[in-house]
Amino acid sequence: MNDTNVQSTVLERLTEEWSALTPEAQKAARYVLENPRDVGVSTVREIAEAARVKPNTFVRMARQVGFEGYDDFREPFREAIRRGQVSYPDRVRWLQEVRRSGDLGGLYADQVAAAISNIEETFAGISAEALKSAADAIWNCRQVFVMGVGVNNANARNFTYLASTGMTRFHTIPRAGSVATDDLAWADNRDVLIAITCNPYRSEVIDAVRIAREQGVKVVAISDSPVSPIILGAQHGFVVAADTPQFFPSSVSTIALLETLLSFVIAVSSEEIVERVETFHKRRHQLGIYQEEPR
Repeated sequence: MNDTNVQSTVLERLTEEWSALTPEAQKAARYVLENPRDVGVSTVREIAEAARVKPNTFVRMARQVGFEGYDDFREPFREAIRRGQVSYPDRVRWLQEVRRSGDLGGLYADQVAAAISNIEETFAGISAEALKSAADAIWNCRQVFVMGVGVNNANARNFTYLASTGMTRFHTIPRAGSVATDDLAWADNRDVLIAITCNPYRSEVIDAVRIAREQGVKVVAISDSPVSPIILGAQHGFVVAADTPQFFPSSVSTIALLETLLSFVIAVSSEEIVERVETFHKRRHQLGIYQEEPR
């Protein structure tokens, strides 16, 4: 078994045992799950300080997943690259310092590198089988509710907009003048909720996912951690990388994942989707919505 597979096994085990861990152990496990590449370069004292727990907490956690101690536990993470954990205001201050120093070329390079890295990291952890399973659930359901607030509201609306060119059962929530939990009032096990939120997690998205699960709605969760409150317990959970030199989590990998998920929905759909999309765009041409090329 190579280091990548060993690392995945360790992370999966931590996720599976999450509910059995003490609050202190959960703090340690969360840090490992969200910062696996930080583990490979840290001593037990360094990572304990970063996670704000005692070193023995990491030692006990390592033993719980089958290792003799922290040194053995961190071996699968040796090739990791450190991931930053700074606040949004601190990132804004840093961006201002970059501007004053005139090093905008460096900032440009960092932004491009982060965008590419986020996409690579996201799709490295997602299988085609997992996407197909979620796509099947979406295609075969009665209604699809797509929820994101803040920056993810635009991502949710874009997904619904693209889907609407060939399908009619997609709805972005919360609707204008409503709240998401009301929009889900009559949803049941025939429906799907696609929920999106990254740290700091929005309480209204967490509440909507909780209500949806209570009503039997299938949940497709997109977030930045395997122990995100919306991914835990979701039928289909996808972790996106959102690191960036910018002051707010990046949406690049979220958008890429949503576009890929929609392409899978189209791929598993019935043949009528081709005619529907063609009819939709033909109508746009007829209404003059598209600027026609000169003949």
